[in-house]
Amino acid sequence: MIIGEIRRYLRDNSAIRVSRSMRDTAYRVLQVRERLISETQREPTVEQIAKELDIPREDVVFAMDAIVDPVSLYEPVYSDGGDALCVMDQVRDTQNTDESWTDRIALKDALKRLDDRERRILSLRFYEGKTQMEVSAEVGISQAQVSRLEKGAINTIKKNI
Repeated sequence: MIIGEIRRYLRDNSAIRVSRSMRDTAYRVLQVRERLISETQREPTVEQIAKELDIPREDVVFAMDAIVDPVSLYEPVYSDGGDALCVMDQVRDTQNTDESWTDRIALKDALKRLDDRERRILSLRFYEGKTQMEVSAEVGISQAQVSRLEKGAINTIKKNI
């Protein structure tokens, strides 16, 4: 009973809650992996483990990921005696940078300064992907006027950014 309580405590008090079935699958994967390493003297592939357990390859990957302890973003990865290199230094988000946020805000403000007709033309052209001819038919003006208004709106936006 005491051993069962200790197991329950260790299972339920980890940083991330993982279902019991997923944890059981992970332990079966680990057992098969160890057995295959001892038999073949090399690391088995995920496909070999999945075939041995008769489960989908994805389940093996999910189970192994589920039992890995989480890593702090500030955990040192490398240190040469000077400043340590942390996990955070290796993670980069190229889409959500400070520059892209400020660019979006500036663009939004510049678009607000356009009149409704210019905003509608730009929306049809660049958000809906319509041609100048399609926009001209929808707005009720010529293609040349759409081109002129589009060019003027873009120049206005450039000045305001």
